[in-house]
Amino acid sequence: AKRRLLNRVAGHEAGAESVRAVIETARKIGIPHLTLYAFSKENWQRPPKEIQALWQLFRRFLRSERPRMMENEIRVRHLGDPDGIPEDVYAEFQALMHDTAHFDKLTVHLALNYGGRHELARAARLFAEDVRRGARRPEEMTPELLGSYLFTADIPDPDLVIRTSGEYRVSNFLLWQIAYAELYITDTLWPDFREQEFVKALRDYQKRERRFGKTSEQVAQEAFAPLV
Repeated sequence: AKRRLLNRVAGHEAGAESVRAVIETARKIGIPHLTLYAFSKENWQRPPKEIQALWQLFRRFLRSERPRMMENEIRVRHLGDPDGIPEDVYAEFQALMHDTAHFDKLTVHLALNYGGRHELARAARLFAEDVRRGARRPEEMTPELLGSYLFTADIPDPDLVIRTSGEYRVSNFLLWQIAYAELYITDTLWPDFREQEFVKALRDYQKRERRFGKTSEQVAQEAFAPLV
């Protein structure tokens, strides 16, 4: 928006078009899970008028995209804290989540009012509460168990994180879950990020070698191991 001498809200409106394009591309390609960082805990620090405009835009987006989500059998889920989200916005959000809950072609996870550190603190608090009431013991804690207390408990960790606008930081996004994710950084601004840019990122990802701590030789042996 700044580059085009427009106000910031115009940039967010163009960004909504990118959301639509990326969701459509993911559905067409057959990607099962797509997470979009829509509004972070830190975004509350922005100017009040901009925050208000963002919530209005989000509510309009939920209403306008409902037919498309239903037609394409796309499930919508929330990652984040519902507390603080305007009631009318969250009511619209809950209705869409309810109506799409049975779809399985693509699940779109909207990280709304989300922060990675907040999520980890919440997980620790939930575990501590279970320990206090006798449902868990401290020595039971493992990485797998901690993962069960996160917003993403029942979904796989991300394989690829796309960072637009040339920024070299993860901005408190899925801090636990992206431990082994591949990072793709592009100078393209999010409002300009459409199908072509998304496919470019996916093609780059296809060239990566996913080792998860193993050697290249071990990965190659596993890939060509005979089926038993």
